[in-house]
Amino acid sequence: MKVLLAGWFSFEQMGATAGDLLCRDMVRRWLSEAGVRHDVAVAHPFTEGVAWRDLDPKNYTHLIFVCGPFGNGPPVDEMLEAFAHCRMVGLNLSMLQDLDEWDPFELLIERDSSRAARPDMVFITEQPKVPVIGVVLVHPQGEYGGRGMHGEANAMIESVLSKREASLVKIDTRLDENSCGLRTPDEVESLIARMDAVVTTRLHGLVMAIKNGVPAVAIDPIRGGAKIVKQGESIGWPYVASADNVEEDVLTGWLDGCLQADAHGRARKCADLAADQLKGIHAQLINVLNHPEA
Repeated sequence: MKVLLAGWFSFEQMGATAGDLLCRDMVRRWLSEAGVRHDVAVAHPFTEGVAWRDLDPKNYTHLIFVCGPFGNGPPVDEMLEAFAHCRMVGLNLSMLQDLDEWDPFELLIERDSSRAARPDMVFITEQPKVPVIGVVLVHPQGEYGGRGMHGEANAMIESVLSKREASLVKIDTRLDENSCGLRTPDEVESLIARMDAVVTTRLHGLVMAIKNGVPAVAIDPIRGGAKIVKQGESIGWPYVASADNVEEDVLTGWLDGCLQADAHGRARKCADLAADQLKGIHAQLINVLNHPEA
């Protein structure tokens, strides 16, 4: 017995989704645990498998097609014809035609069809969760003249994040125009507050993260440091440096620190200390307004 495991990930430009790959990996694990020899048919950009058109179909006894809508037409008709001698299995498919008209499978456990509907198999997949990291970058700031290092800072951040599996969420704090469709301060801060960590070149990216107990790596894009470095010093948050005074490996270590179990607690403690320093401002302002002669 040898199985070829296929799906929409087996064809170029056919919209393979995260759900398709989750189901693929689960079925692949099932086959491995059962000691069943198998190959996975993949096409660009997926690489962990084989190109099915390069295979000798005679080397396979079963074809399993997993996940997605499925109908009698291109491009799957070519695959079904090439492997017509195989026993066919369909898993987690939405059958587009009435089964009385067309059903190529010896075993069909469909997601939905003319005869049945059942929960999607993604419900029983087991995948490790990756960190969700907010990326809050500032636009070039001409007011700092030739001290700006925005390109270098962004390049360092991109390099550090490219080496880590994480869900990256771009967050724009600018509200006169917003590249992320955010409209109000509440929307911006609520999004930042839901991150596992933040990497930022914006002062308020740092402040709103720490305020909400979200650990942050902050790079001041101004040579020698400016308001971000000074803010980090004033609130006592350690993961802050100017772009010309930090290396990628240091940033990587800082991000590791931000993703440790105790990092949120350290950020909340830092936020509480910052808030304590600001307690008198309200009273000072009202006092001056009420007593202008003072």
